Amino acid sequence: MDKELIVRSSPQHVDFALLKDGKLIELHKDEGGNNFSVGDVFIAKIRKTVPGLNAAFVNVGYEKDAFLHYHDLGPKLPSLLKFTKSVSTGKLKDFFLKDFPFEKEIDKNGSVIDALKSNQSLLVQIVKEPISTKGPRISSELSIAGRYIVLVPFSDRISISQKIEDKAEKDRLKRLVKSITPPGFGIIVRTVAEGKKVAELDKDLQNLLGRWTAMCKKLNKAHHPSKVLGELNKASSILRDIFNDTFTSIQVDDEELYHQIKDYVQLIAPNKESIVKLYQSNVPIFEKFGVERQIKTSFGKTVSMAKGAYLVVEHTEALHVVDVNSGNRSNKANSQEDTALEVNMIAAQEIARQLRLRDMGGIIVVDFIDMTNAENRKTLYNYLRDEMKDDRAKHKILPPSKFGLIQITRQRVRPEMNIKTREDNPNGVQGEEVEAPIILVQKITQELERLLKKDYKKIVLNTHPFIAAFLKTGFPSVRSKWFIEHKTWVKIMPRDAYTYLEYHFFDKDGNQIN
Repeated sequence: MDKELIVRSSPQHVDFALLKDGKLIELHKDEGGNNFSVGDVFIAKIRKTVPGLNAAFVNVGYEKDAFLHYHDLGPKLPSLLKFTKSVSTGKLKDFFLKDFPFEKEIDKNGSVIDALKSNQSLLVQIVKEPISTKGPRISSELSIAGRYIVLVPFSDRISISQKIEDKAEKDRLKRLVKSITPPGFGIIVRTVAEGKKVAELDKDLQNLLGRWTAMCKKLNKAHHPSKVLGELNKASSILRDIFNDTFTSIQVDDEELYHQIKDYVQLIAPNKESIVKLYQSNVPIFEKFGVERQIKTSFGKTVSMAKGAYLVVEHTEALHVVDVNSGNRSNKANSQEDTALEVNMIAAQEIARQLRLRDMGGIIVVDFIDMTNAENRKTLYNYLRDEMKDDRAKHKILPPSKFGLIQITRQRVRPEMNIKTREDNPNGVQGEEVEAPIILVQKITQELERLLKKDYKKIVLNTHPFIAAFLKTGFPSVRSKWFIEHKTWVKIMPRDAYTYLEYHFFDKDGNQIN
């Protein structure tokens, strides 16, 4: 399994495409002007408490107040409030918590009006970015994420990632981390820390303590509200969270960003520094690595899959619905049940990819093709769970219902990635949109493959002159690739009377193939 990160820079934003064995699985965009990213810490003021919701609305500088629920206050809230006030007024200059007297913890089932007051200063952290009509969701239980560990101020807990399954390794990490953790701080050990030495963990810890100290120094002069600790830039935060030994290439088309990423990789994985490359070519980077084509074919309402199957993805404010269709695929399975299982397994793999790619969150309902065999339903459920193991967003998958529906809940912390894939109709129909032409070539190829499987030995393709020219020119041309793969030469006839996206196949006798 090879992973590549392709980074495209422009004056307005930076795009990050993560490829797994050449297939696009994640797409991120750094707008540059987003001041409310997950992980940012603000010094803010409580605007009002709402006992009915057991929550408070907090002014963090966004057009809508941030929402802070009582359960997100954290048990150490009184200690945090006391520390923030002491540092902000300049009374406390030692930002380490070794000698800081902790206050009594709040009742986990208490009321917000007993914990917070209007106009009170408070350190809060963004846990969910502003989405649609809602302001950001925040927490006052702070944490600062590093490469191997997460630093949690005002805590004494040491937790190990549940994805580390080896008990001996868990015990080793817990022992090492306990030996280097300063009093007053808790630590969450991340999955990538597995097998790491104490020196690497300590280096990460010192970096996080340095960020904590820098944040505290800002409090004395900070106005309310203001950001006092920002997340790493998008490139660094993506690499921090997903980088591992399976990465084989990082391609960047901007020199300044290239040096930033190279420096960061040198910091977290010196032996991998050489995989960071500066891309220099007249061909746009996303086009060179096939990302542009995959974006066009992956973000529409209809998503094509192998063997003619496809998904239909519908979005509403409340939930997402995904419908699985077998299409007009050639059926080589022994029965309808086998066909359903085969298509459903292909769909499960694509759905897991689509959730990550679009960053779909909330409730997702998937209507798989009905299967009567209980063992097949269990196989599908287990396969979908395995495919979603690499998904970093918290999620839960329910077993298939009696209607054949699988329900998924997936954590949504930032707006969904939405890319317009349809284009104005080139045939001049006012206001009408059609699929992007690049998808047309993929559809022609898929239909051709199905016809060749049905033993059509001689096939003639009639299409618009522009499309015909595209299929025949270049080296190797699309038609040449068809010949190499299927050992069949397809005759392509340009037709002036055809609309731009119209095409038809004919057999050797000149009869149209439906």
